Amino acid sequence: MAPTKTAAPAKQAAAGTQPSPILSLWNAYYETTSTRLKTIDAFLVFLMLSGIIQFLYCILVTNFPFNAFLAGFASCVGQFVLAASLRSQVNPANRSEFKEVSPERAFADFALGSIVLHFFVYNFLG
Repeated sequence: MAPTKTAAPAKQAAAGTQPSPILSLWNAYYETTSTRLKTIDAFLVFLMLSGIIQFLYCILVTNFPFNAFLAGFASCVGQFVLAASLRSQVNPANRSEFKEVSPERAFADFALGSIVLHFFVYNFLG
């Protein structure tokens, strides 16, 4: 007696109606994240891509002015850390952890840290 094949199409139909996990993650991010946090996230992606491009350039092409590579890469990493810190401080979900830090104070800390970071990067270039 041949087995029936009615269960397999039903299972495929049920699996086909569900959205992909990546799509549902993107939709949840797009709907629940504020514009301020999306802007910071876009800046974080830019910094990450900039650091990756610098690293690949150093490996694949040349690292002749090695201190310039180190300064540029350290600038990307340091700015990424400062921006991630800013994002965690202005995120409304983390308000209980940063009770005494207002969003304006967090941005001022970010700006001052960025100035100090780039002062050291500029001095490292020589």
